Amino acid sequence: MAKTTTVQGRAARQTTAGIHYSIIPKDLAGHLFQVTLEIAQPAADGQIVSLPVWIPGSYMVREFARNIVQIKASAAGKKVGLKKLNKHSWQAAPCKGALSISYEVYAWDLSVRAAHLDQSHAFFNGTSVFLAVHGQENSQHVVDIQRAADPACKSWRVATSLPELKAKRYGFGTYVARDYDELIDHPVEMGDFALASFEACGVPHDFVVTGKVPNMDMDRMVSDVKKICESQIALFEPRTKKAPMDRYVFMTMVVGEGYGGLEHRASTALICNRNDIPLKHQSEMSEGYKGFLGLCSHEYFHTWNVKRIKPAVFASYDLSQENYTSLLWLFEGFTSYYDDLMLVRAGVIDEAAYLKLLAKTVNMVLRGSGRLKQSVAESSFDAWTKYYRQDENSPNAIVSYYTKGSLVALGLDLSIRQQTAGKKSLDDVMRALWQQFGRDFYARMPSGEQRGLGEQEIAAIIEKTTGVDVRRFLDKHVFGTEDVPLSSLYADFGVVVDGGVASQKASLGVKVARDGNDCKLANAFEGRAAHQAGLSAQDVLIAINGLRVTAADAADGLSSAVGRYHIGETVEIHAFRRDELLVVKAKLQADDVPAQQFRLADKATALVTARPTYRKPGKR
Repeated sequence: MAKTTTVQGRAARQTTAGIHYSIIPKDLAGHLFQVTLEIAQPAADGQIVSLPVWIPGSYMVREFARNIVQIKASAAGKKVGLKKLNKHSWQAAPCKGALSISYEVYAWDLSVRAAHLDQSHAFFNGTSVFLAVHGQENSQHVVDIQRAADPACKSWRVATSLPELKAKRYGFGTYVARDYDELIDHPVEMGDFALASFEACGVPHDFVVTGKVPNMDMDRMVSDVKKICESQIALFEPRTKKAPMDRYVFMTMVVGEGYGGLEHRASTALICNRNDIPLKHQSEMSEGYKGFLGLCSHEYFHTWNVKRIKPAVFASYDLSQENYTSLLWLFEGFTSYYDDLMLVRAGVIDEAAYLKLLAKTVNMVLRGSGRLKQSVAESSFDAWTKYYRQDENSPNAIVSYYTKGSLVALGLDLSIRQQTAGKKSLDDVMRALWQQFGRDFYARMPSGEQRGLGEQEIAAIIEKTTGVDVRRFLDKHVFGTEDVPLSSLYADFGVVVDGGVASQKASLGVKVARDGNDCKLANAFEGRAAHQAGLSAQDVLIAINGLRVTAADAADGLSSAVGRYHIGETVEIHAFRRDELLVVKAKLQADDVPAQQFRLADKATALVTARPTYRKPGKR
């Protein structure tokens, strides 16, 4: 598939287009969309069309074309031959006049990455349903979103940030995109969704929730998310408070169990647990709701960091294959740092709650021995084959560029603030990246082609912006595998890191999961009791010292079953590996990671959550 060029700005409202799609939910129970592509001027030697193999923001080849059930082409009412070239591309035979390609797409992926259709709603990303017309990717694209004939869809509305052509806001009809890249960067939700609107720094925002949530407190969500949005806009544009889009849409699918999000240039698709949504008259903030706000914050921050400030390799996506970069620790890791940080800056959580979230992240990173084997730069480059294709050994082999990347960002922020006596921070770096690679690129490059951040540019940009040389820090913690020394870095900011005291609870050093009525090992952490005893991931635990282990023990992580015993005690374990019984003896150990905790040394607000006053040594 040809490369697509990312262009900022809203599509021009024209009434005609060379590329025209119509899409309709054809079979709700069968989960089929019917799509028709009209090409006014197909290539004379036979038009090639293709579907992307991956979606920007989710770094894994997903082979969306496998969901095309049937496809055919015609011109002037006559059948046109359609030859499949490879797994995701077709070429139509030469024809006279306009070419029409009609195809069905199977949509049964309840995630933010693809497409999903049933009687409750319809959702799609353009990468899953819209074939690209080779050679005409930069033409204007029009899509007619049609209401299904099924009576269940009678009251459905449309939520999307795609600019309307003749459709009314939230209505069926025609929408327009400047080019193919813009077309596939505006997901669409159809259904009986709950809707609320607000303005953040003068920009209209819609908050859409699909799914049943009794007594949902929409007002509270809108109020909290508005504060987060305004805080992020002010971070990047402290003087003008100008957002980079003229409208934004949050689309949330609520399910019994699920969590995730995917960023787009003027919207985000989210999925969350029903219990994460706040209830009316519920004054306290649940951990689930806190996590949901962090998800909203994360995806919104991507509006700047990765959707507009990009790695050079993403400046013009090649959607036919992997696009490798070692910079995801910056684009995802920095975003993961700022997502929770913005919650406290916006005033939706306090500093104590923020420090608890930070401790959770730190302990999550420390628990995996893979962090000592793979750097976050390597993790970024290998995202396509390792991070997005995790298996039972992943905690022992890889590190997350999200979580450790967020600690790298925190370490850089503290280092910059310390070495400049609080005059500079990572905020200044983000604004410099925005000005150099995001906000002004279109004005500087008449072709509309964006220049992305080079693989080795960030150290020089940080030094130019702040005067701080961070090359040694990056060598250790980004290109190397050393842990970020948060205890020493935080010392001059009134934050104390308590750690090093191992848990007094006995542990097998495993992660377990429920498998029907059984308790199965999901991960056996390297060097821990289970591993040393010879147990492996996928083994089904039957009994510990003659007492049965069940799915109920999986629910509490074996804390009850193992909690009966002491550290250093040896237990006999019966387990099944496939259909063979194993009997092993395991010497229980203390929990594998001493829990780190963060607290303010006093009531002073010297925390990095705002714009702290640097404390010189001796004045803590």
